[in-house]
Amino acid sequence: MMTMSTMQSVITIAVVVFATMVTRFTVFLLFPDSKTPPRLIRYLGDVLPYAMTGMLVVYSLKNVSFVSGDHGIPMLIAIAVLVLIYRWRHNSLLAIFVGTVLYMVLVQTVFA
Repeated sequence: MMTMSTMQSVITIAVVVFATMVTRFTVFLLFPDSKTPPRLIRYLGDVLPYAMTGMLVVYSLKNVSFVSGDHGIPMLIAIAVLVLIYRWRHNSLLAIFVGTVLYMVLVQTVFA
């Protein structure tokens, strides 16, 4: 196992903070409120959140066997409840929270 010295840790954290700040603030320099962003940028801003969410769902579920009892069945139940809650309330945070809590309860108690 490789460990870093205190100075290496401080430098690493500083570089990460700097890179994060540059990527966050550059957008405001390139596209100030007084200037309308190009059509492509607006299009990407509209479609990328949905594409990213779909990619995360596929990535999260790619190795899950839904016929196994240890994680597959509770995951299917939690996903179904998540979808139903979202369709009912149209609140992503509520749906994700309830789906996650339900999955954890099922895995820890019912399917333990």
